Amino acid sequence: MIEQYEQFIVRKSQLTGGSGFEPLWMPDFLYDFQQSLTEWAIRQGRAAIFADCGLGKTPMQLVWAENVVKKTGGKVLIIAPLAVSHQTIREGKKFGIEVRRSDDGKAYNGITITNYERLHHFSHEDFAGTVCDESSAIKSFHGKHRELVTKFMRKQQYRLLCTATAAPNDYIELGTSSEALGELDRTDMMSRFFKNDERSTVYAHAKWIGQNGGKQVGWRLKGHAQEPFWRWVSSWARALRKPSDLGFCDDEFKLPPISENSHIIDPTTIQTGKLFDMPAVGLREEREEARRTIQERCDKVASLINDTGQPAIVWCHLNAEGDLLEKLIPDAIQVAGKNTDREKEDRLWAFASGKERVLVTKPKIGAYGLNLQHCAHMTFFPSHSYEEYYQGVRRCWRFGQKRPVVVDVVSTPGGERVMENLARKAKQADEMFTMLVRYMNDAASLSRKSYYTKEEVMPAWL
Repeated sequence: MIEQYEQFIVRKSQLTGGSGFEPLWMPDFLYDFQQSLTEWAIRQGRAAIFADCGLGKTPMQLVWAENVVKKTGGKVLIIAPLAVSHQTIREGKKFGIEVRRSDDGKAYNGITITNYERLHHFSHEDFAGTVCDESSAIKSFHGKHRELVTKFMRKQQYRLLCTATAAPNDYIELGTSSEALGELDRTDMMSRFFKNDERSTVYAHAKWIGQNGGKQVGWRLKGHAQEPFWRWVSSWARALRKPSDLGFCDDEFKLPPISENSHIIDPTTIQTGKLFDMPAVGLREEREEARRTIQERCDKVASLINDTGQPAIVWCHLNAEGDLLEKLIPDAIQVAGKNTDREKEDRLWAFASGKERVLVTKPKIGAYGLNLQHCAHMTFFPSHSYEEYYQGVRRCWRFGQKRPVVVDVVSTPGGERVMENLARKAKQADEMFTMLVRYMNDAASLSRKSYYTKEEVMPAWL
């Protein structure tokens, strides 16, 4: 029993001591705000950068990784979503940084990149540092897979997480990032800043995790803990939606217009036991509504996409939706769960490179990491996941997009509650980023003052 406990402690323990170092190489191709973030992450050693889509997370993580290589003489592994590795390798060539792809666990000198799905082939002992690209995707994995990522990084001196959406409406999931960086694990974070509670409705700062006697059981941020919580997050993370969030100029980073159009389709059949359609209540009714209206919704999407001659992304959630849409849109290519990882990568890359006009896929497969700004039109069947919607839209509506973007959301009268929930989560996401940016600017100011004056600086909030 004692031996088992000791093994448990070793398995859960994090590498401690030491943090980062002074940057050894800072190229001039980085914008001023990118340079500031990268320098901070290198000095931090273990850090998270929550930067919106198109703000240059790839060059920042490449420069961070190259500095770790130069400092340690070791190797760095970048873990990325499917098909993103090709994109990163291409970006590396553009900036003069060599990145090599590995699928079988081979660690190349310098920087190696692989997909999350192939991480089990690699050994953490081969690398001095690890970068998790689109790290918010970690929480979408099954618990076993998420534990693999955390375990892989646990013993490494240098770690970097990069994502556009740091749990935009689910603050507790910030614990996933914290644990991967060697800060508080999710359980400790929840006990320190959150309170177990029972409520009949969901409200801001809550995560509902189960059922107990008919009531939802969840965690809410303690009233007095809000400021300490954000101060703590600010100690290991930086966030921005645009350069001016960190005090820099937005001139070259302005988003084009976006049109979000709602299409409510009248079903040809009525809900069982009802005289007319009513908003679906609960996940069971919502699933029934989605399956009952597949034909009508897919017909509408096809009418919006066919004959335009322009690239388009069609986001769906059910296998039956994807299969039908592939038939209704003759020049569409579908990326589905039934495809092998290699087939998924090849098809996603075929669309990203312009070889295929229309992509049909689920957000959980293709909504993370890819730069698809050659496309300016997409359709959505809404779900309760704001992050999937946000990430899907941002594949196209990102800094660097030159055309106005059109998002067509196709729903039914029964999907009214889903749309309301998405709107609520969008508001929460904006509130979270506002809080994060506010406290991080304070933390960045204190860090700069302490660094340049070499003096101890006591935060005003203490």
